[in-house]
Amino acid sequence: MTGQEIREALAAAGVMPSRQLGQNFLCDPNMARWITDQLDIEPGDAVVEVGPGTGALSSHLVGKVRRLVLVEFDSRLAAWLKERYAADPTVEVHHADAAKFDIRTFFKHRPVKFLGNLPYSSGGAILRNFLSRPNPFCRAVIMLQKEVIDRLSAAPRTKDYGLLTLRVQSEWSVKSLKTVPPEAFHPRPQIDSSVALLLPRGKELPAFDARRFDELIRRGFAQRRKQMGRHMPEDPPWEEAAASIGASPTTRAEELSLGQWIELARIYDPHPLKDIPQKDGEIFDVVDENDQVTGQATRREVHEKGLLHRAVHVFVVDRHGQLLLQKRSRFKDAHPSVWDSSVAGHLDAGEDYASAAIRELEEEMGITDVPAQEIGKIAPCEATGWEHVRLFLVRWDGSPRFPSAEVEAALWMRPDELGAWIDARPSDFASGFLECWKLSRGL
Repeated sequence: MTGQEIREALAAAGVMPSRQLGQNFLCDPNMARWITDQLDIEPGDAVVEVGPGTGALSSHLVGKVRRLVLVEFDSRLAAWLKERYAADPTVEVHHADAAKFDIRTFFKHRPVKFLGNLPYSSGGAILRNFLSRPNPFCRAVIMLQKEVIDRLSAAPRTKDYGLLTLRVQSEWSVKSLKTVPPEAFHPRPQIDSSVALLLPRGKELPAFDARRFDELIRRGFAQRRKQMGRHMPEDPPWEEAAASIGASPTTRAEELSLGQWIELARIYDPHPLKDIPQKDGEIFDVVDENDQVTGQATRREVHEKGLLHRAVHVFVVDRHGQLLLQKRSRFKDAHPSVWDSSVAGHLDAGEDYASAAIRELEEEMGITDVPAQEIGKIAPCEATGWEHVRLFLVRWDGSPRFPSAEVEAALWMRPDELGAWIDARPSDFASGFLECWKLSRGL
């Protein structure tokens, strides 16, 4: 959209650009086309755009993607966009505060990409809401004031390096692409903007507890010019922790690399299973079709030979009826990086189903002192990995605490939203969980 078209659209919507809301509208159509090109869109993609304004970026996406979701804070612009795209069923417009928007509704739309010409006043809060772990996005292109993009892509020992840098870079690789001058906007801001491309991290970083990581960087940067040791946990002692990451005891927070911060999060993680995605030498009971014990074998053997064995799944449900899901670690030997039951695990040799459910609740989610009700059985099949499965139900409200080597993230989902996600993207889920979900729907 040209500057004239932007002004006409604002007039039609009854909008006078607000400096308080950070309303600076991109009016360079060539720049808008270039920005949307960085999404590398495919016809099967969904795109979520935050801060669409008058649709300068949206207009280059309509008709080229499977679904376009627009989240606009200004009620007048949201109404104008709804009217503009009323006849297009692929465009969905929300009048909402993007810093508080419930992104769980986007999982069913995967593959989904994020686009944002973000307001200067709330860009950081929007990024944290949309791009923190867990999120459904496989690519993100954002435009913000240049100083913020500089912070996102900053390196250690620079003035821009800090909390925002580490929070984003721990989940995304960040590449600053282009500076956008003030004359590309209406009205003209007094500062430059920049565009950045964000791609999700793969296996280049080890498993780590994201909440522990965030706690430590907040402690470390509480006084960024001071030595950080006094702000770290007591166990292990700071001198020992610093030595293990190759840092001086007198180091400052801004001097540590992302890798060193992640290693600190692992060092200060007290969970006993933080380094154990699975143990191949565990001994399981081997059973027959009637679930009668016929012998024992290791985890590796039962999986490699397809021997019948036993497992439990637990559905944890809160007072709102939401089901707790876990995202399996990318380092798991089976079904890595997919979503699974709240808790799932094998029975140890000689263990009964109820005891295994209670043990797995504590080990995988830190849930203790709750009754587990058995609600169903599933016979061994390829989908369960040739396991006799007992499904349990637990009522619980709380914040789960899980081992990072086993579980990457946890997410509460409403049954209707989860059902829509499963219908649209069954490959996002472990096959054993899908069998349990079918069983639970029939009860």
